[in-house]
Amino acid sequence: MQLKRYITYSLISALLLTGTACNKKLDVNPANNITPDQIKTSDDVQAVLFGAYNSLQHFNAYGERYKLMADLLGSSGQVRFTGTFTEYRDIFNKAQVSSSAVVSGIWGRSYIIISSVNTVLDKLALVDASIKDETEGEAKFIRGISYFELANFFGQPYSAGNQTVNETAPLVLEPVSSYDATRDNKPRAKVSEIYAQIISDLTDAVAKLPEENVNGRATKYTALAILSRVYLAQQKYTEAATAANEVIASNKYELTSTFDKAFNNTVNSAEDIFGIQQTDQSNAGTTNNGMVTLYALAPIGRGDVKVDPAELTLYEDNDDRKAFVYTDDNGAYYTSKWSTLYKSIPVVRLAEMYLTRAEANARSGAAQVGNATPLQDVNTVRERSHATPLTTVTADQIVQERFRELAFEGDWLWTKKRLKMNVGTKAYTDNYLVLPVPQRERDVNKQLTQNPGYDQ
Repeated sequence: MQLKRYITYSLISALLLTGTACNKKLDVNPANNITPDQIKTSDDVQAVLFGAYNSLQHFNAYGERYKLMADLLGSSGQVRFTGTFTEYRDIFNKAQVSSSAVVSGIWGRSYIIISSVNTVLDKLALVDASIKDETEGEAKFIRGISYFELANFFGQPYSAGNQTVNETAPLVLEPVSSYDATRDNKPRAKVSEIYAQIISDLTDAVAKLPEENVNGRATKYTALAILSRVYLAQQKYTEAATAANEVIASNKYELTSTFDKAFNNTVNSAEDIFGIQQTDQSNAGTTNNGMVTLYALAPIGRGDVKVDPAELTLYEDNDDRKAFVYTDDNGAYYTSKWSTLYKSIPVVRLAEMYLTRAEANARSGAAQVGNATPLQDVNTVRERSHATPLTTVTADQIVQERFRELAFEGDWLWTKKRLKMNVGTKAYTDNYLVLPVPQRERDVNKQLTQNPGYDQ
């Protein structure tokens, strides 16, 4: 597909006017594409919003590639790719090309999602007053998190500096009902511009979202959790600690009693602040795509992604997180985090908020945020996994705890980039730790520049 197809209308919904919006369900099955002039009622707008949620579970989004491609790019010491998919192996080897269907898929699905929520925001006047703020908040949350993923994959990190020069992806903020080359061929936004938009969207979402919502839909605390990630990426430590602390202090979430219970659940677990809902009827794939498909052994999955033995050296022997890795008959290691089909995929968990608050407080040099010290926050996470409690802790040790807790969840690369850490032998700013702008998009939109290191 070309960018014009992504930002014209792929609104994933049959309008389902028989109560979808009232029941607040997320099991919306994609059907016929619709155009903005067909959206006439509040239920119509809700159907488009639910289509955006549905699209987040696609394998080109959180159903697989937002997480897996980040881990393959940042693979040194964490995972190994041993499958037959050439483009996956290229990303694992940092040899991806601008014609890659994987790269185009991530770009394209992100703009499908953004296009849907831009339409929701444009049609807010149709939405019932009782759910208007909530609808706006959900749409802005989805747009904010989508642009954050685009910024991560297609631009240099905020930590690299030059935020007013380095480029990411185009900012598309208005609905598009038909392709207009003059209007729709936008240049890539600067890092400073896309971060400003992400923060604006997520801040608005915090103000408008409810504190509780049905399973799988965003809340105020979902937006705050992602906002804490954004602030951490910017090294705005007081702001990151404050956002994470609000989530923790809400008492809406709690760590699962044991580490294994945080994964492979039919619905969100007690510690899932946001998760992607999957069923046997609606999922990211079971043959060639999906987190479980790529990570789990046959007959459940392909077993293409193995745990690097170096990852296991991070854990004590008595740590449940180490025990959550298993071996096949040949002694290869696999994670149990992604081992059961048709389960919820955690996007952000409460454990991350403890570690974010701990690290941000340790680095800020300002007054502590919250009622726990960094040491207490880290030990809260460690004790759940029966790791030996620490007696002292530094910011760097907290990062190591993050690598242990959030392994195989797509966090490794972004943490290394924000802290200017090498990824294997590559510097955090290496050209091939950034994906190329898809060539098919550049063929259509001549304003799109290419990232350094790729064909210009």
